[in-house]
Amino acid sequence: MGLSIDPLKLTEFNYKIYKLHNNNEHSAKHWVGEVMKLKGQRVLVTGAAGFIGSHLAEELVKEGCEVRAFVRYNSKNDWGWLETSELKKEMEIVAGDIRDYDSVAKAVRGCGAVMHLAALIGIPYSYESPLAYIRTNIEGTYNVLQASLANEVNRVVVTSTSETYGTAQIVPIREDHPLVGQSPYSATKIGADQLSISYYRSFDLPVAIIRPFNTYGPRQSARAIIPTVITQILSGYPQIRLGNLSPTRDFNYVLDTVNGFLKVAESDAALGQVINIGSGVETGLRDVIETIAAIIGTGVEIVQEQQRMRPDKSEVERLWCDNSRAFELTGWKPRYTLKEGLQETIEWFRQNLGRYKAGVYNL
Repeated sequence: MGLSIDPLKLTEFNYKIYKLHNNNEHSAKHWVGEVMKLKGQRVLVTGAAGFIGSHLAEELVKEGCEVRAFVRYNSKNDWGWLETSELKKEMEIVAGDIRDYDSVAKAVRGCGAVMHLAALIGIPYSYESPLAYIRTNIEGTYNVLQASLANEVNRVVVTSTSETYGTAQIVPIREDHPLVGQSPYSATKIGADQLSISYYRSFDLPVAIIRPFNTYGPRQSARAIIPTVITQILSGYPQIRLGNLSPTRDFNYVLDTVNGFLKVAESDAALGQVINIGSGVETGLRDVIETIAAIIGTGVEIVQEQQRMRPDKSEVERLWCDNSRAFELTGWKPRYTLKEGLQETIEWFRQNLGRYKAGVYNL
């Protein structure tokens, strides 16, 4: 016989006890299912002009949400990747600066949920300008949290990163793995995560933290390893110029990551939690390169360049996701294999190669 309790009030630890007593995955999954529906709500997406943010904004439209897409103000009124979206007319697109509380507070007003993705994410540039990352990633997150608290938002999902773990000390990496700031970027994301948790614990703000591992797919910046390899091969370069190839990563296709956002946002059990979103498969960078080359149907010659290397003590050598908490609390699990995701990604880059400066190293 199951326990007679309200499972929505359980901590994760007590949830596991609940599962053991019930010894029934269906029963346990029943209460951790989708509780707060996004459909019909006005949802703010910060960083909506970017790689993951643009995909998320589109998916929210498909889910029946009123999407308010927050993009960075610029004199050209450029909406980033939303410029190419067939669904942009279904969104309310507003420009502002995540570092500016006034513009963030105005964007949050009237929203039932906030998906916070706006951030500086390029690790190499964080070595050049750490203060820019502090202002954007920590102060920007403060602005989102404080504005959400003031406007009594029903759900806030803050985007973290697997880089907060540093090189894996225990594998696969669970959410209770030590946090190690091996770059200014990762240090600011750790700070933003802890600030978010403090708002949940101190002010009862309904916050959940989603921690994606290495997301890849259409629209990704060529700074990342997969787009770098694809664009150089498709451009016909005789040699592929790359950085350190010794690390391993956990690659997750962008539509799986986006689905993770939706699952986390709709799960009351996710509140106050950090939740890994990753494939659960560890892959070496050389293996990824060989898979890309095989799909395209070509061989590759690799040249390693020092300018593409991280400082020795800053390189994260190993990332491998334990995604069991995501399934336990939200029912999320990846749908795409690496090969399936790469096939879709390569085809998109083939159609959009002219948007990229293949082979040009950019911080």
